[in-house]
Amino acid sequence: MPTSLRTDLYELNMAASYRTRGMDGLATFSLFVRQLPASRGFLIASGIEECLDWLEDLHFGAEELATLEGLGFNESQLAALDGLEFTGDVWGVPEGRVVLANEPLVEVTAPIAEAQLVETMLLNELTFQTNVTTKAARCRLAAGSEIGLVEFGMRRAQSIDAAMLAARGSAIAGFSATSNVEAARIYGLVAAGTMAHSYIEAFEDERAAFDAFAEDFPGRSTFLVDTYDQGRGVEHAISVIKARGLEEHAAIRIDSGDLAVVTRQARAALDAAGLTGVRIMVSGALDEYQIAPLVAGGAPIDAMGIGTRLVTIADAPYLDSAYKLVEFDGRPVAKLSEGKVTLPGAKQVFRAADFHDTLGLRGEAPPAGTTPLLEPMLVGGRRQAFSVNPLEQAAARCAHELAHLPAALRELEAPEQRTPQLSSTLADLAEELHHRLRAR
Repeated sequence: MPTSLRTDLYELNMAASYRTRGMDGLATFSLFVRQLPASRGFLIASGIEECLDWLEDLHFGAEELATLEGLGFNESQLAALDGLEFTGDVWGVPEGRVVLANEPLVEVTAPIAEAQLVETMLLNELTFQTNVTTKAARCRLAAGSEIGLVEFGMRRAQSIDAAMLAARGSAIAGFSATSNVEAARIYGLVAAGTMAHSYIEAFEDERAAFDAFAEDFPGRSTFLVDTYDQGRGVEHAISVIKARGLEEHAAIRIDSGDLAVVTRQARAALDAAGLTGVRIMVSGALDEYQIAPLVAGGAPIDAMGIGTRLVTIADAPYLDSAYKLVEFDGRPVAKLSEGKVTLPGAKQVFRAADFHDTLGLRGEAPPAGTTPLLEPMLVGGRRQAFSVNPLEQAAARCAHELAHLPAALRELEAPEQRTPQLSSTLADLAEELHHRLRAR
C-alpha cells in the first residue's frame, strides 16, 4: 500500500498545526471537477477502490515520524502526528457511474487534520483514474459493441503505476483485454498480445517467422502482416494458416497505412482464400477520433489495440479537479476567489434519468424522479461493504450508464456540457453565506 508520506508537504504542515493546536472539529471536504475539457460531455468515476484501501491503511509510525523529524518538524508536532489514522467517513460515487462538472466524486468528513492530510492522494488517484477511464469509455462508444478493444499502452504510459491503472480503467470502460500481464494478473483481466516487427525481422524471411510463431503458439496465432509489404504479408499469413489448419484460431494484425483501405484489401484476400473466420486486428496511434470514422465507413475490423493516446489521455491530459473545505465544526464554509467560488455544506447529487441532475445538501429529500448518486463507503475509517469483484461490478455500471447516456453528451468533438442545477436549499445557503462573507 502507498506510504502515508505520499503527499505534499503543505498537507503535513497543516495537519501538524491543527493537531498541536487542538483543532479536532469535524471537517467535510468535497472533491469535484470544476469544468470539463471542451471535448468532454461526461466523466466516468474511477479510482475510489484504491483510495479506500489507502485510507484504511493510513497511519503514522516510527518510519514516517523519523522522516518528518528530518524535515524540521519539532517534538510537539511529531507527538501530535504519532499514531494518526484515518477515522472519518467517505461518501463517494460508485466506480463506473457518470459524473458531470461540479458534482462531487467523493466527500470526506473527518477530524480536520485527517481530512486535510488525504487531499493529495485522493486528487492524484481519482483525477487520473477518472480521466483515463473516461477516455477509454469514449473509445468504447466510438467503436460500438461489435469491435473488441485491447489496451496496448504500457510502454508509453508515464509510469508503471499509470500503466496499471490505465489497464484497470479500460476494463471498467468495456475493453476486453490488456497487453499488461501484471495488470491482468492483479485485476483478473484477459492478457492479449501478438508479436513485434522485430520478431519477423529476426528470421530469414516473413513466412518462416509466421510458421515458427504458429508452431509455438497454435492456439493464439496473430500474424503482424505489415513489416515489409502488407499484401505479401497477408499472402504469407494465409499460406501458414492453411498449412497448419489454424482457420478457427488465427488473426492478422495491421499496424500502419490507411486502415480504411488496407483492411478492405486484407479482408478481400482472406475471404477469397476461404478464411472468412480469420479476424483482422488493427493498431497504431488510435483513439476515439480515429476509431469513429473507421466504424462509420464500415472498415472490416474485428479488434483494435489502443495504446499511446489512451494511456496519456492525449487530447485532454488533465482535469480541473479540486478538493475544497465545505464545512467545519458544524458551520458551512466557502471560498470566494474569483473564478473559484465554492458551495458550502456536505452534498448529494440527485441523478435524473435524462442526466439533468440536481446538486443539493446531503440531508435533503431527493427531488421527484431522481435517485442519490453518492453512497457511504467508509464509516469510522472502515468499509461499509465488500464486493467479491468490484471491477466487474464497475464495468457493468459503466456499460449501463453509457447505454443510457444522451446523445448530446456522447458527442466526440463538441458535446453538451451540463452542470447540475442547485436545489433551492443549497442555493439559499450559498447565497446567504456568500453575502455574509463578502460583507465581512
